[in-house]
Amino acid sequence: MKVEARLFLLIALFCFVIAGIYGFWTNGADGHVEYAGLSALILSGGLMGLAGSFFWFVSRRIDPRPEDLDDAEIAEGAGELGFFSPGSYWPVGIALSATVTGAGAALVQVWLMLVGVVLILTTVSGLLFEYYIGGRQPLR
Repeated sequence: MKVEARLFLLIALFCFVIAGIYGFWTNGADGHVEYAGLSALILSGGLMGLAGSFFWFVSRRIDPRPEDLDDAEIAEGAGELGFFSPGSYWPVGIALSATVTGAGAALVQVWLMLVGVVLILTTVSGLLFEYYIGGRQPLR
């Protein structure tokens, strides 16, 4: 996690430095700051700083992973990474629900955004409980 923390925090620092340069440069060009680019750089730096600080706090609480050690071998990182459902269609439903929500936001249609949020909650619940209900229950 230390590698990820350094990467995100360096990108955050870069965004903040570039935001300062960008604000100074646009102010000098025509006398006023261009706010869209400046706020995008500041918010991007804040988002990277948020992720980087999370990884930094997590890296202090867990044992070093093979990726964090300089003398680690490739074989040390082998093994099971987790369980991923091989035949799930719920991620497609989540993507379509997010598309409906985004279209509602883009078209400023509150009713469409609400329908999209309900669809997102439904599809996320379906993904979460996929192996607890339906046809994939264990045989008794």
